[in-house]
Amino acid sequence: MDTQDKKSNVDFFILTGLSGAGKTFANKCLEDMGFYCVDNLPPSLIPHIAELCSTSQRRIDKVSLVSDIRGGEFFDDLFKALDSLDKSGYSYKIIFLDASDEVLVRRYKESRRTHPLAGGDDRIIDGINAERLKLKRLKDRADFYIDTTRMNPWALKHTLSTAILGDHELSRLTVTIISFGFKYGLPLDSDLVFDVRFLPNPYYEDALKNLSGENVEVYEYVMNHPLTGEFMRKVTDLLLFMLPHTISEGKSNFVISVGCTGGHHRSVVLAIELCRILNQHGYTVSVKHRDLLAGA
Repeated sequence: MDTQDKKSNVDFFILTGLSGAGKTFANKCLEDMGFYCVDNLPPSLIPHIAELCSTSQRRIDKVSLVSDIRGGEFFDDLFKALDSLDKSGYSYKIIFLDASDEVLVRRYKESRRTHPLAGGDDRIIDGINAERLKLKRLKDRADFYIDTTRMNPWALKHTLSTAILGDHELSRLTVTIISFGFKYGLPLDSDLVFDVRFLPNPYYEDALKNLSGENVEVYEYVMNHPLTGEFMRKVTDLLLFMLPHTISEGKSNFVISVGCTGGHHRSVVLAIELCRILNQHGYTVSVKHRDLLAGA
């Protein structure tokens, strides 16, 4: 792959806008989406970051840089930096966050912070007006304009995700399914826990005792039982109902834990089966067998 191809494969976003409009939270949202994020970067360094990312061996293909009025006199170099990106063939998009004067003043009052352009005896609104004037040219150049006046944090996250990832709702949520043994304790990061110790236990079958749920013989033993089929239908219905609402609440990660006594047989089988089902419905799912080797 030549350098030009590498440049085109980097999703490069510059996050800017009014102080108090939500850039810090927005940057955290982009980090949750897998972006390499840098906050309050002097604009003169932007072309160097772009070059480093395009030539990196670490596959840095999504980058978000926050550059705003906090940079003081350095912020004036932003348009020079953008011109440099254009001349070098880097593709980038600008996300501009804004909010009404009333909301920005209220947010500053609540946080008890000083506006970066409201020094001395200036009122907060004076700083906001000065910032609007200074950012007007950049606002006109933005690819995405987001008004956060009536947005709570999760609405902002949803709007950012839609703008950047498109309408692929399912891609906004990563599901992790963990099999575990109750004898070793619950996974601490669980969002939802299923106890499957009521299902028939392969441990008591001599031919299956020393095998794991990854073996086809154990898989068939567990899955062929009528009780398992009924349980899986109910769990599938529950998850297909819950997960879209989980996405709408702004969660980017969801951990489902499935536990049996030792974490070797039943929980392993059902974690694998749940992964297969959710994958079929378009979710990004990974499986971890926490206690599969415990006691081995």
